[in-house]
Amino acid sequence: MTKISDKQQTLQDAISFYGVGLHTGKVVAMTFVPAAENFGIKFKRMDLAGQPTIDADVNNVVDSERATVLRQNHAEIHTVEHVLAALIGLGIDNLLIEIDNEEAPILDGSAIKFVEAIEKMGIVELQADKVFYELNEEIRYYDPIKDAEFIATPYKDYRITTMVDYKSTIVGSQFATMNNIDEFKTEIASCRTFCFLDELEQLVKHNLIKGGDLDNAIVIVDKFIESDKLNELKKLFNKPDLEINKQGILSNIELHYQNEPARHKLLDIVGDLALIGTNLKAHIIASKPGHSSNVAFAKIIKEHIKKQRSKQHIPKYNPNQKPIYDINQVMEMLPHRYPFVMVDKIIEIGEKHIVGVKNVSFNEPYFEGHFPNNPVMPGVLQIEAMAQTGGILCLQLMGDPSAYWTYFLKIENAKFKDKVLPGDTLVFYLELLEPIRRGICLMQGYAYVGEKLVSEAVLMAQLVKK
Repeated sequence: MTKISDKQQTLQDAISFYGVGLHTGKVVAMTFVPAAENFGIKFKRMDLAGQPTIDADVNNVVDSERATVLRQNHAEIHTVEHVLAALIGLGIDNLLIEIDNEEAPILDGSAIKFVEAIEKMGIVELQADKVFYELNEEIRYYDPIKDAEFIATPYKDYRITTMVDYKSTIVGSQFATMNNIDEFKTEIASCRTFCFLDELEQLVKHNLIKGGDLDNAIVIVDKFIESDKLNELKKLFNKPDLEINKQGILSNIELHYQNEPARHKLLDIVGDLALIGTNLKAHIIASKPGHSSNVAFAKIIKEHIKKQRSKQHIPKYNPNQKPIYDINQVMEMLPHRYPFVMVDKIIEIGEKHIVGVKNVSFNEPYFEGHFPNNPVMPGVLQIEAMAQTGGILCLQLMGDPSAYWTYFLKIENAKFKDKVLPGDTLVFYLELLEPIRRGICLMQGYAYVGEKLVSEAVLMAQLVKK
């Protein structure tokens, strides 16, 4: 068994797929296009004006009743779970998925066709390291409506155990386990979607599964049906030789595994949890999972990761410790002067990060008007102070700080979590998101008062030679 690389990966070249959407029945063409490191997984609607993109992000999920549906930029993409499961199962981190309709093709109802095509084309390692999150505490979720229960526990790899119980004489209680992500290809990828005959009839009545076929779904018959009902099904699926086999499965289809339904539910979990956007190291235990509960659990994990990562950047500030750069050295590097010098000292600096301090005094000139009798440091000046701190790192990396001007190009995802008041000590943590190229510097910045995150933003600047 080949172990998935710890480096980010994409495809050797583009791959195209053709088929129909399970629920819409629409013919669709879908192409996997290689992407650069840190691009992530994105869908692109080639059939819509402007060809909008949709990030594979759990926060973009708008429906998860029968399949997972994403919406962003006024565009939707349906039934993404099998595609995403294949990508995660083979360690693909960066890919643009071009599609000319609203639903991914169902193919054979599993992920194996995607897996086989990817392996045939070849996978390319990129320079950037793969992003992992190793769970450090137990996370639980219970869905009282679906009676679904999830537990995520710390684990050295990505392990999933699932249990389904349909109280059916055919399926009954089933268990499935994937001990690590390397097992996905051989143990999980070929397991097909399934439904019960009663569900099938209801879906047809509600004008769903227009692309459903006995070649891409397992239909379980756990109740006796009359011959006239069987004849109706023969006409519905245009299969005159349709019958119920000894396993209680419609048609002469053979199960790949005795517990194929449970394994397919595990496949869906892999695909839905891919929307977290980070490779997990955890043991996921799921009882009676489904798309809606999978997505709800994914949102909880994503929020947990976000909170934990923000804590990782909390700098330790000891005012008694000698700074790396004091205010005089800061002013040698920055062109700013009173009242616009927003950094008092630098207490830590590395190859990709820097930590700076700003002591907020009541004597700051902006407090006179912001606001009388209620002094609050403006958010825009917090961002400016953050940028000045990051600018010192960028200037240092250029070799001769005095030879460059630093200009703002862009501010993204700026968030202000709490007020900053006179007497507070602001501590800034800035980290380079990518190497400086052509003088362009992209950084993620955080501002703390004590251990409390008060603001954050992604900043882009350009270093221009004087």
